[in-house]
Amino acid sequence: MAWTSLVLAGLFEMFGVAMINKLHRDRNWKSLVLLVLGFGASFVLLSYAMETLPMGTAYAIWTGIGASGGAILGILLYGESKNWKRLVFIAMVLGAAIGLKLTS
Repeated sequence: MAWTSLVLAGLFEMFGVAMINKLHRDRNWKSLVLLVLGFGASFVLLSYAMETLPMGTAYAIWTGIGASGGAILGILLYGESKNWKRLVFIAMVLGAAIGLKLTS
């Protein structure tokens, strides 16, 4: 259950990052509320996962999902660069997170 919570925490982190961009564009209360709810859910789920998983592993995977997921959302939704080098480094971050899971 801790790993499921950790992955969900990372997905909510991605959602929160997307809401930062939306708030920057729209400047409305709905975007702000969604941003706070997204990051709030992310922190609650991360905290739950850290009751079982080592702090270093949980934090590394959480930030890896959030960072790589945010970059992927930027590519898919906001027209950010699809440069092959960028994609390789995103894959490396995801590979490192998977490696931590396999060794934990």
